[in-house]
Amino acid sequence: MAQRTAGRFRRVRIGIAVATAAAVALALGGCASAAGGPANITFFLSKPEAIPYFQNVVKDFNSSQTGVHVTLDSASSLSAGFLRGNPPDVGLLNYNMEMARFQERGALSDLSDMPEASRIRPDVQALVDQLPSYPGRTSVLPYSVAAESVIYNKKIFADNDIAVPTTWDELIAACDKLKAAGVTPIYSTFKDPWTVAQGLFDYTVGGSIDVAGFYKKLNKEGTAVGPNSSVSFEKTLQKPVDRMNQLAAYSNKDAPSRGYGDGNVAFAKGEAAMYMQGPWALGEIAKTNPDLKLGTFPLPMTNDPGDLKVRVNLDLALWVPEASDNKPAARQFVSYLMQQKVMDAYNAAYLGFGTTTDAAPATDDRITGMQKYYDDGRFYQGASKFIQLSIPTENYLQSIVTGANAEKTLSQLDADWARLALRG
Repeated sequence: MAQRTAGRFRRVRIGIAVATAAAVALALGGCASAAGGPANITFFLSKPEAIPYFQNVVKDFNSSQTGVHVTLDSASSLSAGFLRGNPPDVGLLNYNMEMARFQERGALSDLSDMPEASRIRPDVQALVDQLPSYPGRTSVLPYSVAAESVIYNKKIFADNDIAVPTTWDELIAACDKLKAAGVTPIYSTFKDPWTVAQGLFDYTVGGSIDVAGFYKKLNKEGTAVGPNSSVSFEKTLQKPVDRMNQLAAYSNKDAPSRGYGDGNVAFAKGEAAMYMQGPWALGEIAKTNPDLKLGTFPLPMTNDPGDLKVRVNLDLALWVPEASDNKPAARQFVSYLMQQKVMDAYNAAYLGFGTTTDAAPATDDRITGMQKYYDDGRFYQGASKFIQLSIPTENYLQSIVTGANAEKTLSQLDADWARLALRG
């Protein structure tokens, strides 16, 4: 009884504090706390390597005004915060299926009335809508896009008189020519399952089919996905996966025992011509060989260059939770983060692509090969990222490239999907 009473008193105290803070905030333009000081908000960042950049951004914001004070947090448990009803006031995270669950359940507030929302490219905002969402809300603002494709060694290509391939036949011819010259065409790291999913699988599937359309049909099938459904992993992805295996055969022979770190070092040393990784690998490669000349190109999966597309993911996306007690202050900080100079500087430093209509183009030679495809909206989200983490997709794909039967494995993926599917 005492515990329950204490709980009631605590809720009353919290309610009074929130109400008082809200009243003062309204009186002072939504910036000051009930005690007359700044509104204190927590800013959660999920990308460890970007902490130094955003530490400076937070420092500049805090010193630019006195109404809001931001504390950067990159260590707390996000799920625990939402469960306790005490999530961070502003989040800047990679946006994927798991994060979309919060949006789907209405845990993220509507930001559609903010001027910043109107600056987002419609085709980039559509990436958010391909994942589960809450009707009638724009709850997530894309901040940075990571565009991914084949990383290639320009010197090896030039030394072997190979042009960047734009068709499947040209790609296979290039691999055969490299192999004949004693050069490993593709460096693969099958020891780490995620590298198979993010690289070979996503690139081959994304270059072959309409990824978002495929998952839309799968969701419609729901628990019926399987041998008799109109679409399925086994039926739709068999050809792309067969081609994934065909390309995997051009990998280094020790690929099953090599991980991501091994791949970065080996590629930096010129041990292969191509590498299926995202821009995050470029910085790691540069630690070993900063002078290596690298470029990127979309993996061709057909013989029509018009089909070329790059894989993307929302590397960072902004949101403000419904449970925040400081939405006005949080939105003020969101506006600050979305100043174009702040966004452009981040993308330049971390090899990202801008999400707004007025974003600066990429200038780093290592990724400019993808700019025209990004500008034209010729991109797709990775097929592996539409699947719940409770399904061991990455392990399935790892097993395929290391010898498991592709048809049976894709059939198992169908069974897992049907088991977890929720009909709308």
